[in-house]
Amino acid sequence: MPLVATGEIVGPAVRAGLGAGAFNVIQIEHAQAIVAGAEAAGAPVILQISENAVRYHGALAAIGRAAVEVAAAARVPVAVHLDHATEPALVREAVGLGFGSVMFDASALDYEANVAATAEVAADCHAQGVWVEAELGEVGGKDGVHAPGARTDPAEATAYVAATGVDALAVAVGTSHAMVVKEAVVDLGLVADLRAAVPVPLVLHGSSGVPEADLTRAVEAGLTKVNIATHLNVAYTRAIRDHLAAHPEVVDPRRYVAKARDAVAREVARLLPLLRAVAP
Repeated sequence: MPLVATGEIVGPAVRAGLGAGAFNVIQIEHAQAIVAGAEAAGAPVILQISENAVRYHGALAAIGRAAVEVAAAARVPVAVHLDHATEPALVREAVGLGFGSVMFDASALDYEANVAATAEVAADCHAQGVWVEAELGEVGGKDGVHAPGARTDPAEATAYVAATGVDALAVAVGTSHAMVVKEAVVDLGLVADLRAAVPVPLVLHGSSGVPEADLTRAVEAGLTKVNIATHLNVAYTRAIRDHLAAHPEVVDPRRYVAKARDAVAREVARLLPLLRAVAP
């Protein structure tokens, strides 16, 4: 199945009141596992590569091309997305590699500067048929830049979308990035208010810290694209630890990384129905 645009996954999900799972890729095994989980669930999925992952690899090209190739070989619709990019140059590189969407994060800037920078990136991306996500309200947990208690104001969000022309908006509704415990409380009333006011799909970042039943409720309240990274990393790391503890003689990384890949695939297959990414 050919690589699809992110809008081809998120748009139908919005219209059907479903969710769209977006999972972060760090290594090629993550991409393989996420796609395998989506195939097992019979659901579309979005592979995300963050600016932090690019920094880890030293460049986007190798891991970006790998993700595109894995997506293109999938038996379900798969899109590839650049997550939390702060530099327009990185956005341009991702577009050149065939990414169907980007998340441009100018939330560290003041409102006017955020609008100006995001509008410019959105115009450039739209000229090439690429879908753009942006952020307003500073989702928590990103190295001090984002305030954990921040909330997105519906009126400001509506004005921001109109001023920037973005295709989706990441909103601050009570979550925080990099949580390893499921203690985040999503403000479902605010989600409903944002859904009523904002004319583009809403995105939940920091979803790993949300209790699983609340992920379903968040989608039902109006969130569509749900980003998950840390939860999969916990499963990946636990599988490696468990295998090495049981088999301390193992030195071939293929033996234990394969266990991690399988564990992530199982989690993706389990999570997608919770996100209502599979039609009930």
